[in-house]
Amino acid sequence: MSAFDQLIPKIEWLGEDALLVRFGNGIDAGLNTRVHALARRIESTRPAWLLDIVPSYASLALFVDLDVFPPVVDALDEATAWLRQALGREEIVDRMIEGRQVEISVRYGGEDGPDLAAVSAHAGLSISEAIERHVAVEYRVAMIGFAPGFPYLLGLDPALSMPRLHTPRTLVAAGSVGIGGDQTGIYPRPGPGGWRIIGCTTQVLFDPLRERPSLLAAGDRVRFVAVDYPGEDGLS
Repeated sequence: MSAFDQLIPKIEWLGEDALLVRFGNGIDAGLNTRVHALARRIESTRPAWLLDIVPSYASLALFVDLDVFPPVVDALDEATAWLRQALGREEIVDRMIEGRQVEISVRYGGEDGPDLAAVSAHAGLSISEAIERHVAVEYRVAMIGFAPGFPYLLGLDPALSMPRLHTPRTLVAAGSVGIGGDQTGIYPRPGPGGWRIIGCTTQVLFDPLRERPSLLAAGDRVRFVAVDYPGEDGLS
């Protein structure tokens, strides 16, 4: 198999009414860039049968409106054929998708960030240094998942990487900013969670009554801004 052939994603059926385009496995910025590039390309030529596009880290789900096709036609076969054409060799291009840039104001430490001190110690950094590293990066929304509006963000400084809690909390506050392994993210609503909570934002990540319910979308760029900067004891 040539190096080029290895770049061609696999198309799989996902249940009875969806297709999954799989670029690979795991968390990889390059794969995620290709996922979003294909999503934008399909959106720009949106076929009549396409109900929804859902990107993840390394795959893209396409939901098919079966009623668009005549009864004698296999809808997923037809959609797969269309997709294979869209994945022609000239179409496979790695490029960064320029999403919106969104700033998120965060109160770090104290009651808003009960795990900040542990993350700082794990990284061998002072609390101030840990915050500075967290806000220094422009993150990219790799996918929305887990809960409506929850952004999985790529770009975390490797020094801040830390395993999830052995025992998840039964309640994490809405707006909590956490670290889970090599990722950072924001809890859009109260609920259980095992990520290390380092801060909290008052910005509403998901509101079903808004014209655009989710504050962030896959491909958006995010910068955190520290407010009420804590001292070295982790308290504001």
